[in-house]
Amino acid sequence: MVRGIAREQAILTATIELLGEIGYQALTMDAVAQRARASKQTIYRRWRGKPELVKAALDARDAVQVAEIPSTGTLRGDLLAALDTLCAQADDRYLTMMTGLIHAMRTDAELAETLRSHVADEDQGPFRVIVERAVARGEVPASTSTELAHQVAEGQIMRRMILNGPLDHEFLTGLVDDLLMPLLNRSFPVEVDDPPGR
Repeated sequence: MVRGIAREQAILTATIELLGEIGYQALTMDAVAQRARASKQTIYRRWRGKPELVKAALDARDAVQVAEIPSTGTLRGDLLAALDTLCAQADDRYLTMMTGLIHAMRTDAELAETLRSHVADEDQGPFRVIVERAVARGEVPASTSTELAHQVAEGQIMRRMILNGPLDHEFLTGLVDDLLMPLLNRSFPVEVDDPPGR
């Protein structure tokens, strides 16, 4: 059993590595098998094809990241710590992987359908755990939704990477303070109309 788990992890790790090196289109089961030192038969016994394998690899990668979310004692602190950890791993290989997958999803209906559940799953990002902690501390109500904050954070980080901007403390602080905290607290300032005569 342990050997089987280790073999599966090696296959998933190899898949992520190759996605970052050569992208989805060039990824083959042969390449994964060679990198993981496994047989193609082993891979196909577990996953029906490349889309399922890629989704499993992304799920496993995100599960590790979520399990390692630091606990700082505050919602703001947890957001900053989690995003700092995630962005530290967002290198050129990550951009190659993500842009390759986005392009492939536009032309490969099977891949698009398979990955939609991964993208839409709030458990795959850090926000559910962070908000659950904040709810337990009484910082936000139990009804707080994480979906919009998750979308905004991913969108801002990807845009920053595409523009080759630094994912530094200044950027992350602005993302958390100006966008994520107001979204999670529903505390956007209300515009006040100018009084008559002005």
